[in-house]
Amino acid sequence: MAAHRVVVIGSGFGGLFGTQALKRRDDVEVTLIAKTTHHLFQPLLYQVATGILSEGGISPATREILSGQKNARVILGTVTAIDLDAKTVTSDVLGRETVTPFDTLLVAAGAGQSYFGNDHFAEYAPGMKSIDDALELRGRIFGAFEWAELATAPAERDRYLTFVVVGAGPTGVEMAGQIAELAHRTLKRDFRAIDTREARIVLVDAAPQVLPSFGDRLGDAAKNRLTKMGVEVELGTKVVGVDSTGINIEKADGTQSRIEAATKVWAAGVQGSELGAILAEQSDAELDRAGRVKVNPDLTLPGRPDVYVVGDMAALDNLPGVAQVAIQGARYAAKHLKARLDGKPDPEPFSYFDKGSMATISRFSAVASVGKLRVSGFFAWLLWLAIHIVYLIGFKQRITTLLHWMVSFIGRGRSERTVTAQQILARNIIAKMPPEDLPKLPVVDSDHAAADESENEPDVEAEAGRAS
Repeated sequence: MAAHRVVVIGSGFGGLFGTQALKRRDDVEVTLIAKTTHHLFQPLLYQVATGILSEGGISPATREILSGQKNARVILGTVTAIDLDAKTVTSDVLGRETVTPFDTLLVAAGAGQSYFGNDHFAEYAPGMKSIDDALELRGRIFGAFEWAELATAPAERDRYLTFVVVGAGPTGVEMAGQIAELAHRTLKRDFRAIDTREARIVLVDAAPQVLPSFGDRLGDAAKNRLTKMGVEVELGTKVVGVDSTGINIEKADGTQSRIEAATKVWAAGVQGSELGAILAEQSDAELDRAGRVKVNPDLTLPGRPDVYVVGDMAALDNLPGVAQVAIQGARYAAKHLKARLDGKPDPEPFSYFDKGSMATISRFSAVASVGKLRVSGFFAWLLWLAIHIVYLIGFKQRITTLLHWMVSFIGRGRSERTVTAQQILARNIIAKMPPEDLPKLPVVDSDHAAADESENEPDVEAEAGRAS
């Protein structure tokens, strides 16, 4: 009997844990398709951007993680098409197209940054959803201090020493806190023409509170800590313009002003993967305002019981876009599929167990919301430290992360301060290239030889049938 073919899209928490949940099934073949070769521990991306961790420390190779899972195969490629009727997924990498058939599809492609209809802001205010984003931001942040050292006019120097972070959720708070620590602690002895402690860090959000999902008490604690660190917190303020030299903001009363800043970080809002629209077009599913797919209580696509959607792509019961939702959803989808393959009744509808939320503000200071527990300060920071070590995948990653944290938190150094012009410029240059100029895998005539030979080989089974 042929194995049941499962195709998983995405190597994030949903895709990886969904694949691993099927590892003991000899009757299942899993093909994981991802546009990167690594699994990304996204909650620590801001530490890559601010020089605490290396990109390898939070992004182990997907193939290495799954090397012991005999029923799993990994394919590199960006998914460009899904045909639910033909049951195929088409992916592309540097012009090479691959079509993969499936019996069951698990879509865990995650979400991208949302600029709320102002996608042109992205050129000057990168988001933080990938290793490329983090490395670009590292180049921009550390580069700003270098350029300030070279500035001859006070206004130019001040512009380079001003950093604006948009979004007061966990990512924005963590990023603002780390830039403040960089300027006030790590770099304070490294320059001669500038005093990095004069850097201005501004945190902007249209919401009336910092960390709104954490509640008033923890939100106020985070705001107070940021303020003590020298971060200016601008709440009830929306961004109405972004360019290369600054950002335009508007208060709730309609008054507008401008902040001159060379470095802008966008940490506000998420947008579901564009694959959501492809799935909705071929099913009874609808999309919410963020482009997420409205799924059934069992995480299947309406009208398509052979398709599961999990993680940041799925819209169900207003669940948050956090790693635990993706992990639990992927494991549930695997459990649901296994019950179906075994001819057993479907399990109860998916129910999310909230294990809590945490955000670090600075070294030795964090906020944590776990059940009815609400704590801030050093104890919350210890909780944050332990939880993130537990969920990092791979022994090497845990050890190297601990060593980097010791350097950064006990000392004042940053182990990963290497930046290049390519990090800063590559994304925008590639985005502006016409499709015909984008790089493609080289092809030579001999590459087609094997395919041509197989096409010319006689059909042995057919010949045997005719002979009989």
